[in-house]
Amino acid sequence: MKKTTVMLNGVDLERLAGNIEAIIADSSLARFQFSLSNQWVDGGYNQSAIGDFFGVGKIQSRETPFILANDEPDILLGNDNAPNPVEYVLHALAGCLTTSMVYHAAARGYEITKITTTVEGDLDLRGFLGIDPSVRKGYDNIKVSFDIDGDFTEEEKLEILNLTSFSPVLDIVSNGVPMKICLGSRQEAMTIDC
Repeated sequence: MKKTTVMLNGVDLERLAGNIEAIIADSSLARFQFSLSNQWVDGGYNQSAIGDFFGVGKIQSRETPFILANDEPDILLGNDNAPNPVEYVLHALAGCLTTSMVYHAAARGYEITKITTTVEGDLDLRGFLGIDPSVRKGYDNIKVSFDIDGDFTEEEKLEILNLTSFSPVLDIVSNGVPMKICLGSRQEAMTIDC
């Protein structure tokens, strides 16, 4: 007899439950490391290659790496060949908030028919340009708006919206992350702690 896969919101609920059980049984399976390599091309244009990553105790290989490009709009002296890095932060945040919401909603039995997200970030260039040291270099605020469709009460929509709190990117953006910036591949060489 063929096994039936139970899917909700595009999430395989049996695999989800199996992954959770495996991590509960062996917490080392929860450790992941993602990485990329970036190459500057010209001006504000550079490209990142995202390939293999470490997860569930081993290197996970991708057949072909993903290539992402960064550039700046003309007004910021670029050629506008790709989104700029701070736009990618908004994209990463929207994607992770949505994915977190969808996965956790599926685990709770909520069937979502559509999610539309708008993300806006306000940034003051005086920080980046070093004109005013009191001005933050990055976003000084970010606003995220969701429209969630499904057969839900307003209370259930609010519960689903609160599931965004599980987002790793929300945590990264909202809380400081220890960083080291190194010159060369040896971390003990020249390092700046951030």
